[in-house]
Amino acid sequence: MSMLRNDCFALPPGVNWTPVEEALERLRSRLHPVVDVQRSVPLAEINGRILASDVYAPRAHPPSDNSAVDGYAFAGPLTEVPSILPLVEGRSAAGEPYKERVPEGHAIRILTGAVIPDGTDTVVLEEDSEITDGRLHLNGTLKAGANARRAGEDIKVQDKILTAGTRLNPTHISVLASVGVESVDVYNRLRVGVLSTGDEVKPVGAAVTDWQIYDANRPMLSALITQLGYELVDLGHVLDRPEEVKAALVRGAEECDLVLTSGGVSAGDEDRVSEALKEHGEISNWRIAIKPGRPLALAMYQGTPVVGLPGNPVAAWVCALRFGAPAMALLAGAEWFEPQGYLVPANFSKNKKRGRSEMLRARIREGQVEVFGSEGSGRVTGLAWSEGLVELDEAAMQIEPGTPVRFIPYGSFGL
Repeated sequence: MSMLRNDCFALPPGVNWTPVEEALERLRSRLHPVVDVQRSVPLAEINGRILASDVYAPRAHPPSDNSAVDGYAFAGPLTEVPSILPLVEGRSAAGEPYKERVPEGHAIRILTGAVIPDGTDTVVLEEDSEITDGRLHLNGTLKAGANARRAGEDIKVQDKILTAGTRLNPTHISVLASVGVESVDVYNRLRVGVLSTGDEVKPVGAAVTDWQIYDANRPMLSALITQLGYELVDLGHVLDRPEEVKAALVRGAEECDLVLTSGGVSAGDEDRVSEALKEHGEISNWRIAIKPGRPLALAMYQGTPVVGLPGNPVAAWVCALRFGAPAMALLAGAEWFEPQGYLVPANFSKNKKRGRSEMLRARIREGQVEVFGSEGSGRVTGLAWSEGLVELDEAAMQIEPGTPVRFIPYGSFGL
């Protein structure tokens, strides 16, 4: 395991408000993979894992010249029409190649995927030919190599087929299997702890009074971690008691590669997470110029990075995606990523003030992007309603229906 420096999150003196792009670049420059490598993991166990070593092809794909269609193989090109070629006995099928050489001026029956026999290099489609008395009648011209796949045209021996840092999915597994790779080196899954705090917060199922709320953040963040492919460590919910917060953080430092907390990271009297991190670790409270969000605590606690998210569910969700997802990817051995956004015409109006980036819950309907009716960071219904985020930069802007805006679907964050 590779440890991070205790001061890796420290901001330069005098820095108060940090623009989103600058905050992301600072995070990127301070992080590196912290998980160990698991060697020779079989294909059946690597879906969703992160590749730790480049992979080179031990075999070509396709391994031999083969036919792309059902038809007849002969030596091309075919320039004289009409042409008549005698057929040799037998055929070349995908599981039963023809082992003899086809004599010059002859043709042979061939099926899709079959090895192209010696003495031939071109295939005519079955529907473009006619067989009479054991002879192939051709009425059109064909260039040499038509309807034939060449050995190694997809992958050559020793081609690099996958790069370290790739998050493996079914298509990558198909590429590995196609050249006979049985196992690869992958990083261990990043272990992410999720901790919820607050006297007013109660776990779902507990009895509540009018001044208490159910914990929406911990189930949401736990599901996010699992869907991103990491190993979840549920650190539970603790009250705003210094000893309880400290105990939870100690457990997180012992069992996790990263800890996500929600709530208690501002500078108030009862913000016990910030207090514990200051007393027993190294903490930087980044004031991000983003709405919703702003307070983002980045700390090292007994050698383990801690990301303190805002307590409001929408702000926690936005910060977990925009800052947490690429940071966790890098810690886990994958590439840092900038989520892919798309310019889509707006179907809403908004007068945005200068100074902060804004992330609006959004979705696309009939080719236009619409945003949730309220920007309140406590409106959890907007999270379920949305399918992505509209990101507006720090500049002032007037948005009217038809104005292009940047829409980032949740799939761009790995969901």
